Amino acid sequence: MLIGVLKEIMKDERRVSATPETVALMVKDGLTVWVESSAGEGSFYTDEQYVEAGAKMVSDPAEIFAKAEVILKVKEPQFNTAHNFHEADALRDGQYLITFLHPASPANHDMIRKLAARGVIGLTLDGIPRITRAQKMDALTSMSTCAGYKGTLMAVDLLPKFAPQVFCPVGMIKPINVLVIGVGVAGLQALATAKRLGAVVSAADIRPEAEEQAVSLGGKLVKTGVPEEVAVGEGGYALGLSESWLEKEREALRESIVGSDIVVLCALIPNRKAPILVTEDMIKQMKPGSVVVDISIDQGGNCDLVEAGKTVVKHGVTIIGIKNIPGLIPNSSTWLFSKNMYQLLKYLVKDGKMELDRSDEVVEGILTTFGGEVVHAGALEAMK
Repeated sequence: MLIGVLKEIMKDERRVSATPETVALMVKDGLTVWVESSAGEGSFYTDEQYVEAGAKMVSDPAEIFAKAEVILKVKEPQFNTAHNFHEADALRDGQYLITFLHPASPANHDMIRKLAARGVIGLTLDGIPRITRAQKMDALTSMSTCAGYKGTLMAVDLLPKFAPQVFCPVGMIKPINVLVIGVGVAGLQALATAKRLGAVVSAADIRPEAEEQAVSLGGKLVKTGVPEEVAVGEGGYALGLSESWLEKEREALRESIVGSDIVVLCALIPNRKAPILVTEDMIKQMKPGSVVVDISIDQGGNCDLVEAGKTVVKHGVTIIGIKNIPGLIPNSSTWLFSKNMYQLLKYLVKDGKMELDRSDEVVEGILTTFGGEVVHAGALEAMK
């Protein structure tokens, strides 16, 4: 079976879906691997290393699209300006695409429908269930760790203040206040990073277990007022809230949001559009120079003023909507991502061929387009 590894084309995306190490593992498993030339350069892997691992280097991505049975990518299909075609148009009937598709995000709906219409079998990495046997495949957790760390550093970098308390002959500068909303993997990493930088940290989450973890890392708890029976679903994941509960949560968070120098947004509902928790009215009340970093942007974002892929200033507040934050630490994030990808591929390949057991929990979670239709539950709900 031929596996195609493409060079990522999203702006500033430097990750790659396979390293020489994981290519060698695929070859050892009996798979043939073609890698687009210079695909690993952004993550500091050379073409020579891929060749030594057993890959064939291919300069034209169209050739990989035309021949590979399985395409591995980091980000969803994009328009390739260098070769003047959209990656979604290059995919074909019966071909497998494994990547982060983020199918519930409204910005990706047309692309998801196109994949279905073309007969592509789309598998989205953000659908990997957080169960014990799937931990090694869980790229979302790995990338969330990277995003929480780097996103916090980005916010601090754009803030016009010292982060820690600073003493000098003319007086004392107080430490900044950082609020993290949604303290799953990304949020906990953001909280820990901000605290290491000397900030006063607060955290909010609708799940009691997440609140406990935030407190254990030194975060001051901001209560949302959402009862556990409304907030927590199967497996301890956050549930989607009704608009009335969302409004109550927003009001409970308002004072803390307005009083923070940095707000890190990481609140996600598995396979669903991210809830809006920071409104324009709140942004208007924040101190000029404050920063909001919306790590939930791939699923639509938690701030209603965020612009996907951009950093903008609204009402004196900098709002970061960069979609590929893990790509800004490409060596570490690629190392993690490629191992997750290999483990998933190994799980799905039987006797040298892809086999999808639709009764399997992992397959059910990741399968997005199949048989000419969109089958992903979160995408279908968001598309209504």
